[in-house]
Amino acid sequence: MERIYTMKLSSVYPLLVRKAERKGRTEAEVQELIFWLMGYDADSLKKVLEEDPDYQTFFHEAPAWNPASENITGKICGVRIETISDPLMRKIRCLDKLVDELAAGRPVAKILNRS
Repeated sequence: MERIYTMKLSSVYPLLVRKAERKGRTEAEVQELIFWLMGYDADSLKKVLEEDPDYQTFFHEAPAWNPASENITGKICGVRIETISDPLMRKIRCLDKLVDELAAGRPVAKILNRS
């Protein structure tokens, strides 16, 4: 099992936010990506952050995975997302990719326009 799966959400979520904030982006923008990708809303994300599950549970219990996430491609950590066979790892890398694009300066609207 990958180590990331067992890490607490409280350990990973701040890293995603910091990555974006270092490049002048906001936590609200990171949350918008999570809402789009995983189906959380502000209340459900706040609740899950308070419950602090492991990262695997955060993904498995996502309210509604966006079917347009299949259109997320590119490299993350040197690996092409579309070649990742483990469904959970692919989902994790999709979120990483969206946050990377945000940190690179792409507008949220363009990042989410993956229909």
